[in-house]
Amino acid sequence: MSKTDCRPLKLSGLEPLVITPESNFVNVGERTNVAGSRKFLRLIKEEKFDEALEIARDQVENGAQIIDINMDDGLIDGKSAMVKFLNLIAAEPDISRVPIMIDSSKWEIIEAGLQVVQGKCVVNSISLKEGEEEFIKQAKAIKRYGAAVIVMAFDEVGQADTYDRRIEIAKRSYEILVKKVKFPPEDIIFDLNIFPVATGMEEHKLNAIDFIEGTRWVRNNLPYASVSGGVSNVSFSFRGNNTVREAMHSSFLYHAINAGMNMGIVNPALLEVYDDIDRELLEYVEDVLLNRRDDATERLLDYAESVTQTTKASTKDDSWREDSLQERITRSLVKGIDGFIIEDVEEARQSVSRPIEVIEGHLMTGMNVVGDLFGSGKMFLPQVVKSARVMKKAVAYLLPFIEEEKDGAKSSNGKVLMATVKGDVHDIGKNIVSVVLACNNYEIIDLGVMVPPEKILDAAIENDVDIIGLSGLITPSLDEMVFLAKEMQRRDFKVPLMIGGATTSRAHTAVKIDPEYDCTVVHVNDASRAVTIAGAVIEKEDGSHDAFAKAKKEEYAKLRTDFLGRSKKKEYLSIEEARKNPWTTDWENYHPIKPNKLGVFEFNDVEIKDLVDYIDWSPFFRSWDLHGRYPLILTDEVVGEQAKELFADAQEMLRIIIEENWLEARAIYGLFPAQNAGDDINVDHEGGFTFRTLRQQSKKAKGKPNIALSDFIAPENSGVQDYIGAFCVSTGFGVAEKAAQFEKDHDDYNSIMLKALADRLAEAYSEYLHLKVRKEFWGYAGDEHLDNDALIKEEYKGIRPAPGYPACPDHLEKQTIWEMLGVKEKINVRLTESLAMWPAASVSGYYIAHPEARYFGLGKIKEDQVQDYAERKGITYQEAERWLNPNIAD
Repeated sequence: MSKTDCRPLKLSGLEPLVITPESNFVNVGERTNVAGSRKFLRLIKEEKFDEALEIARDQVENGAQIIDINMDDGLIDGKSAMVKFLNLIAAEPDISRVPIMIDSSKWEIIEAGLQVVQGKCVVNSISLKEGEEEFIKQAKAIKRYGAAVIVMAFDEVGQADTYDRRIEIAKRSYEILVKKVKFPPEDIIFDLNIFPVATGMEEHKLNAIDFIEGTRWVRNNLPYASVSGGVSNVSFSFRGNNTVREAMHSSFLYHAINAGMNMGIVNPALLEVYDDIDRELLEYVEDVLLNRRDDATERLLDYAESVTQTTKASTKDDSWREDSLQERITRSLVKGIDGFIIEDVEEARQSVSRPIEVIEGHLMTGMNVVGDLFGSGKMFLPQVVKSARVMKKAVAYLLPFIEEEKDGAKSSNGKVLMATVKGDVHDIGKNIVSVVLACNNYEIIDLGVMVPPEKILDAAIENDVDIIGLSGLITPSLDEMVFLAKEMQRRDFKVPLMIGGATTSRAHTAVKIDPEYDCTVVHVNDASRAVTIAGAVIEKEDGSHDAFAKAKKEEYAKLRTDFLGRSKKKEYLSIEEARKNPWTTDWENYHPIKPNKLGVFEFNDVEIKDLVDYIDWSPFFRSWDLHGRYPLILTDEVVGEQAKELFADAQEMLRIIIEENWLEARAIYGLFPAQNAGDDINVDHEGGFTFRTLRQQSKKAKGKPNIALSDFIAPENSGVQDYIGAFCVSTGFGVAEKAAQFEKDHDDYNSIMLKALADRLAEAYSEYLHLKVRKEFWGYAGDEHLDNDALIKEEYKGIRPAPGYPACPDHLEKQTIWEMLGVKEKINVRLTESLAMWPAASVSGYYIAHPEARYFGLGKIKEDQVQDYAERKGITYQEAERWLNPNIAD
């Protein structure tokens, strides 16, 4: 079954659970089952339903994606208990967010549960044991209630206990459900009967392998059906020996999942990591499960007697909890462990005279260790952000105590105001720098994104800050930083200014920003440098900050002189001369492919899970200051271990993003007739639109063209009808709300992780949509077969340049895309006044299909082209200069 031929099983509590072929194994919690938990049985018998709810809550908190509820006991009114318990769950959002499995052998209990359960549940179970008529009657009722169903491998003859009987009953049940009942096949889940092995009985030797092979048959032959089962049954012979049971469950699941089992009832507490199972024990276990030796049972029984009985709780190394208080706090900070920090901080608070001393003493001692490890390259940025999460929780706990007795005592190394400048919405880098500085005892005042200059400066005065830090990603942000530096000079500020962000540079800071402000201006190229620079620029009694400021001014003055000197030596053509040297081709023999359908189209039926395979992971690691190419970075000698840990965290969050629908993907694209009119591209759509492109002006070697994007579209006088596309995609809907929730919980790590993943998913969506355009919607590369590495290397035909990037640096062209496609009206991606896209995790651009089209850098342009561009756009020279400023040659 291909990815495009997928009908996923969709369940829900308050939140959806979508199970696709790419989903990980779905764990069904088993402890809210009176037959599987003595404690739960006792609580239900004693009608202690509130305590029973805690078991359900514990199941969800420990990772159960579905909870199985069974009330079948001779001394319980099962129907009444089921209804009452389901009603109580409905009032508990943290439990009822997951789907329910109504589990009973009595139809009256199942139906009673179906009448009160919320969301789309699973019925466990029905079977053919009472004949087809009853089976069909129950299936129709379940279908009417809108539930999915587990079908037991059981018929009029009895329970299936061999491979042949399992597939016989599964095939018959499936055909009845799909053909007679018209039951959605994706809502059918087979329980093929997991029976114990190693019982000493010859006929039980094949119990595990027959289930595994039966699972493989169902998944290969019964389209869209799932397979489930009660995993603990397989180890029933070893009750009381958790070491062996854990190994059996993990090994059985490993093989069953590979065969296609995609969900099951299992207790995570009795589950060992497959790769962590003792090799000798694993051999004995798999001999039994896979029936590899005649004496397998005897060998495992002998070995089991020698195994020390352990559980996960007893083997977990908590010996560090016996260390001194300071050592415990330091370990929690270094390892990013937040489970004990509140109790340790409270113990510390009781040991000092003032609560502020816990921050200045115990916590800063620990964070100094973090800082030393980070500075020496023994810790990496993701670990530091986790440390900050622990620190923030500790400080949040202490703040109420500190507020009670505030006396103005200094409690930080300095105050740093951080802001993303007006018109810009990007804040990942800013947030990382804020976290790193906070870890080193700087007080952070974070004003967020799109902050106007007057708000930045007023907040700086109000909070008496020691440093102002500015961030920006898009090129107009550079102008905002220059303007803010001028304002700081005009208002006689003496506060050092730190500059950072993807479009900023040491050269731009030296040439454009530093001359506008007499006080210290310094560019911060990555988060690891922020602490050193902050420490150097803040005013000190020994005057060392003056020496740093003087040295930085001299450094930037020399850089400015050198840079301007180099700029003057470079030769440029006039715009008219550059236009005489365009890129060209044999247009007479070029035959553009007409798009299969012209016009504007929304493309919103893509789910986040569809985009994962198109992610380029290398930039993800760079955003965390881990440099290397994926996947080689995972085995890098220096950062490999941290990269693997970060990647695992990313994969886990991706799983949750997909399962819990945190993010929404939206897209719109258009395909239109188009012609080249010099440096313009005229688009034939609803009265006509024009894209204005810019041309390289640097003097080229003989035979090298001065390229503009318009060159890759057939000219109006060629007699060739050409085409162009435009698009906008976003995976940012939902990011702001979820990130704010993380930040409210002092969890910068997951906030930054979410934003970084959303950015990667947006780029993946642009890759995915471009693929669909090339192969299907436009169809000019219908025979393309490229893997993701080839897509990342851009080995496809055609290009998708984006306004604001090297080939077309003017963000103003986004306005034409927005107007032509109706982006804001149709998918609600908006442009800020500086033409940044909101949500930030969005990508827009053009589609150009010419097979020789390529990406290029515009480079520096002369004033005559700025004037020409302004006239073509119908704007003033000053407006054009604002948007093209970083690209104008001095």
